[in-house]
Amino acid sequence: MSRLSLLVVFALLCSLTNAFAANKTELGMLLENERNSISVFQNVVDSVVNVSNMRKAHSIFEMDATEVESGTGSGFVWDKSGYIVTNYHVVDGGDSFIVSFKDDKKPYRAKFIGGDPKKDIAVLKLTETPKDLKPILPGDSKTLQVGQKALAIGNPLGLDHTLTTGTVSALERSIKGYGGVSINGMIQTDASINPGNSGGPLLDSQGKLIGINTIIYNGGGVGASSGLGFAIPVEIVKNVVPQLIKFGKVIRPGLGVAILEDYYAARFGLREGVMVKFVDPKGPAAKAGLRGITRNRFGEYFIGDIIVGIDNNPIRSYDDLFSTIDKYKIGDTVKVKYIRDNKEKITSITLIQI
Repeated sequence: MSRLSLLVVFALLCSLTNAFAANKTELGMLLENERNSISVFQNVVDSVVNVSNMRKAHSIFEMDATEVESGTGSGFVWDKSGYIVTNYHVVDGGDSFIVSFKDDKKPYRAKFIGGDPKKDIAVLKLTETPKDLKPILPGDSKTLQVGQKALAIGNPLGLDHTLTTGTVSALERSIKGYGGVSINGMIQTDASINPGNSGGPLLDSQGKLIGINTIIYNGGGVGASSGLGFAIPVEIVKNVVPQLIKFGKVIRPGLGVAILEDYYAARFGLREGVMVKFVDPKGPAAKAGLRGITRNRFGEYFIGDIIVGIDNNPIRSYDDLFSTIDKYKIGDTVKVKYIRDNKEKITSITLIQI
């Protein structure tokens, strides 16, 4: 090798050494919090997906329907079988679904497996999977403390795989969700959550799942994030998702009655309590003597029993009834306080599967 070649090789090695040293110095200058955020993002981002809700659009000029994107959201890989978890409201009404991964240009089809609108959780399954699926690691929301670091990864406003950071701002919030009833135990965070983040993971500093980003408090105009985001705690997720995978729905306890919607009950003059609309004749409520709305041969309607309490829990609305019954298990016996003919009555009912 000539002297000139040796000098060139030496200069190149020096350049690479200096570049490596400079990069190492730059990394060393990062704050511990920054290094943690970078590590969490790099370790989890491949588990986070974009979910497109596709609907069939019919045209009078075309025989076949075409698929159009009606909305997008986020989701994450649940296991290596190809199950994807997201919000129910992200996939509601969709005819088909497309899932995309970071740095993978191929769109993957997914089918709807099951959903629970009352907890706003849904499960899809990929019909074809990438070579290497990386499931997210579930954490523990029961031990969370206000002030802990919280990180959200999602696809806000169409900008895929975006990281935002903040803290756990509050715990045990009761927030009315997509299904029209309150979701209890919600995690409040100031990590920025915007439209498109829905269904994505909320993570702790170890990169473990602590919740599903779901609701934005929109106090600053349409589509604005105001530093108030809410996530479904992972303890609910760990209970609901396996049921959706196995049954396609959540198995819940119930009284064996149908409840008149609050709006219509108000037209009867009801201000507190819930009115029984229908009683399953084979259910426990019928055996306990509860009555629903009836009509005589002249077409006159008579109001059903009005449930005002379950055990020591006052029932003022359907939201109260759902949240209270949801705390029990199938087979539990509860005392039901109800009003009939302006008289208060109490009966015992053993909860059944609904």
